[in-house]
Amino acid sequence: MQTNSVILVVDDHKDTLFALESALAPLGYPLVSVTNGDDALRVVLRGDVGLILLDVRMPGVSGLDVVRYVRRLDQTRAIPIVLLTGFDVSREVAAAAFLLGVADVALKPIDPLTLRTKVRYLFDSYEQLKSMQQEIEVLRAQLKAGTVKPTNDSHSEPGWTPSPQVET
Repeated sequence: MQTNSVILVVDDHKDTLFALESALAPLGYPLVSVTNGDDALRVVLRGDVGLILLDVRMPGVSGLDVVRYVRRLDQTRAIPIVLLTGFDVSREVAAAAFLLGVADVALKPIDPLTLRTKVRYLFDSYEQLKSMQQEIEVLRAQLKAGTVKPTNDSHSEPGWTPSPQVET
């Protein structure tokens, strides 16, 4: 799948960033790495982020603060986010994270195969969602312009005809 989206990796420890980048390299997805919440928000606001891997505890703007901000904006609300923490996840942090709509909370160090599996699924699913949303916008524009006509049939595939009803 061709994409312009990037995976944003955020952690205040450069060795952790290197480990995450190394684990994700076999996937071949474009990565952008930053070391703080402010820079993460700048990258997100520039657009084309398809997944965020985000450290929970960082000086200044925390991971949960980033999530709160990202979820407030329509254009970033659906970006999948995986929170990463080197500490045991308290019930309060996990509850807050999931209430904010994060996809997962993972304990560092995370197994590289597990990380790649999660990232592949979340990133590809988000890219498919974006693609379908773009198709819907094109169809809406065509409908509004009158270049395509709506059908009342929920099975409007070309060449599809309903089967005759057989009573038993």
